[in-house]
Amino acid sequence: MTTILGIESSCDETGAAVVVDGHTILSNVVASQIDLHAQYGGVFPEVASRAHIEAISAVVRQALDDAGVTLGDIDAVAVTRGPGLAGSLLVGVNYAKGLALGRGLPLVGVNHLEGHVYSLWLVERDTPIVFPVVCLIVSGGHSEIVLITGHGEYTVLGSTIDDAAGEAYDKVARLLGLPYPGGPAIERTARDGSATAYHFPRALSGDGYNFSFSGLKTAVLRAVQPPHEGPRPAKGEGMTSSQRRDDINVPDVAASFQAAVVDVLVDKTVRAAQEHGATELWIAGGVSANQALRAAMTERSPVPVRVPPMKLCVDNAAMIAAAGYFRYLHGYRDDQAMDILPMWPLVSIKDAMTQAE
Repeated sequence: MTTILGIESSCDETGAAVVVDGHTILSNVVASQIDLHAQYGGVFPEVASRAHIEAISAVVRQALDDAGVTLGDIDAVAVTRGPGLAGSLLVGVNYAKGLALGRGLPLVGVNHLEGHVYSLWLVERDTPIVFPVVCLIVSGGHSEIVLITGHGEYTVLGSTIDDAAGEAYDKVARLLGLPYPGGPAIERTARDGSATAYHFPRALSGDGYNFSFSGLKTAVLRAVQPPHEGPRPAKGEGMTSSQRRDDINVPDVAASFQAAVVDVLVDKTVRAAQEHGATELWIAGGVSANQALRAAMTERSPVPVRVPPMKLCVDNAAMIAAAGYFRYLHGYRDDQAMDILPMWPLVSIKDAMTQAE
């Protein structure tokens, strides 16, 4: 039995968790900063890093207490090394280094995107997972289609060339005067609207697996602003009634926008699964909580679809501990010289070990 303490601080959630053998969650504590950042309409990096400093010790203590273990029961410390906000990552990595050094524990740096992948290993399943699988990772900062051929073996088939899906949700929510975070707000509003009221573009809908949502965001802006367009709303502010066209039905815009995002995500991911012989299709990351995306993917996928429970869609440390467990089994170790990697791409564990040498 291998017990991993996971620590997550890549963006605006401070998380700590204890996971056994990569799949059994003993505890999973998350301190959210949503209320802190809502006034800005998005994550304010300096505020985020300071909030992590204030929360991390208490969160780790609670995770250990909830799991009924002490640091003496921990076999390794896994921590998000990147990608993410530099200031936020520093808090988690330095705290993890201190714990590892003080207790003589192995230290394992984990890629945040890999963590989202391993959120699927924390779910009870009726049938075993057989590789290869295709995973769509969708969150506020990432939209990627990944081919997974084994534990720690990844090939990124496509990614966003501009805005990520979650980022587009946040920006469009501001345009519509909806609250932050934009994903849940647009999903709720879209339930009362028509997905065919507006025909928004499906960018890069042809060959390839890359995404582009910047043009979609601009199309929504042009649809909702009057011809004599005034100044765009400042960051953290939504459009006022005087800045929106009088004939705009916000639920219709929200539903049509969401349909455009879901169509592209589903089309490309399903095609990737078909073309690479995937046995299953996975969705992970914050946007995987979107019910329209889940329903459309399940309906159109030729293979079984797995999604994490809602509580594991958001950033959390249990997924980092799970990913850290498999890195630990592969012999992956970091030392006290480990630095953060804010732009760290998702690479196979063997490649990551080679780069670290």
